[in-house]
Amino acid sequence: MKNKIENPMPHVIPEGQNATPLEVVGATASDKLVIIMVGLPGCGKTSVSKRICRYISFFNDIPSQIFNVGDYRREFCGSHQPASFFDQDNEEGLKLRSKACDAATADLIKFMKKDGVRLAVYDATNNLEKNRNKIMDRLEKENIGAKTMFLEVVVDDKNMLEENIRTVKLSTPDYKNMDPDKALKDFMERRRNYAKGYTNVEDSEGSYVRVINYKKYEIHDVRGYLKLKVVHFIMSLHNLERTYYITRHGQSEYNLLGKIGGDSGISANGTEYARRLAKFAKEKIGTKTVIDKETGKEIQKKVPARLWTSTLCRTKETAQFIEHEEFEAEWDNGDKSLWVQFRQNERRNLDEIYAGTCDGMTYKEIEETYPEEFAARQEDKLSYRYPRGESYMDMTLRLEPLAHDLERSREPLLIIAHQGIHRILYAYFMGLTREEAPYVKIPLNHIIILKPHAYGCHEERVCLMPKEEMFNDGQDEPVTSMPEKKN
Repeated sequence: MKNKIENPMPHVIPEGQNATPLEVVGATASDKLVIIMVGLPGCGKTSVSKRICRYISFFNDIPSQIFNVGDYRREFCGSHQPASFFDQDNEEGLKLRSKACDAATADLIKFMKKDGVRLAVYDATNNLEKNRNKIMDRLEKENIGAKTMFLEVVVDDKNMLEENIRTVKLSTPDYKNMDPDKALKDFMERRRNYAKGYTNVEDSEGSYVRVINYKKYEIHDVRGYLKLKVVHFIMSLHNLERTYYITRHGQSEYNLLGKIGGDSGISANGTEYARRLAKFAKEKIGTKTVIDKETGKEIQKKVPARLWTSTLCRTKETAQFIEHEEFEAEWDNGDKSLWVQFRQNERRNLDEIYAGTCDGMTYKEIEETYPEEFAARQEDKLSYRYPRGESYMDMTLRLEPLAHDLERSREPLLIIAHQGIHRILYAYFMGLTREEAPYVKIPLNHIIILKPHAYGCHEERVCLMPKEEMFNDGQDEPVTSMPEKKN
């Protein structure tokens, strides 16, 4: 080493210098799995299918694909088909829908016959037992070597059903540019047509999970690593709106020095950002505009909100001005209870990537002291592991349990963490690949608002402190580690 590296505030891990910061080694799946969706239109089957595939593919690196029969039907017949098209007595409609089912099944079989562990979701109503038996018989005949599991979604709560239809189904290609009231009437008629002869999945049909109003779960004959992992994830899902506010800590003392890692506090600029963040949290996250039932006027109402930080000083100091007021909160089921606003939850999963031997160094010092390590990181930023430290892959694995908590959360959630952490979370919600995650730009002093929905995720960025207000933000990585093609 040419020079002694001054690192007065190191990032220390409890397990010791040469230990992996968190458990990153676990069991791996060895089976292929086909999930066959069951349920009437408007229950959220497609949303559930997408969330399962996204979770399994991103956090477990298992190829996952949805085969949506509705997409095949629109390709064969066009988008705008009246409710009568879905009547069981409509022979022409039945023939065309059967054609779409066969095409989706054929593509699913091709996908599952490829080598390696993989997961496929057959997304269709599958309301009749004879249709489900037909699919199972064909999968068995093709000998694709996959386990199967039915996933039935039942929504009989009227308010939940109508909200789901208005916010999701009426924005699909089937009802694009159609009057909302007419679209709702047509969709409900379509649902009634599918309900004719509808039969729930029975024990005799094999392995299944039944989700009832996203509150009650019935599980039958579910075994195996991948099945159980999917079921565990399913039980974290709900169909309510979710909003995540992700932000990095305010500028740290190590940011000013260009050092990576460490456990330093925040600078004067960081403290100013913390004050502005607290104001934003109180006015924008912890309150919402509603119409007063008595006066008909707009009023500001407190809403329960959550706060997560990492265990490192710079995130906790960034949260220091956020108020923790107690008030009576009303929940979606009508219950009321005392709530502590933004109760701080420190989570070690959210700690920044551990730089190991390079902790507390600048990129220039790393390049001069460990030129081979510096070059290796430029070649493969995703898999590169700092000496005695972590890689982005390691971080992804330790963030997997957090995905369940994120899906389970119902209240607005503010997450104060680090650039590496937010790169992974952002990539997960925005549908980016693992390879793209290390190159996502997460600037200081910004709040990124993420609102996942059935067909993707809406993003909004709010800057609370322009770069021009800061003498030096010290947040930039060397140009060589940020290839232009991956920006």
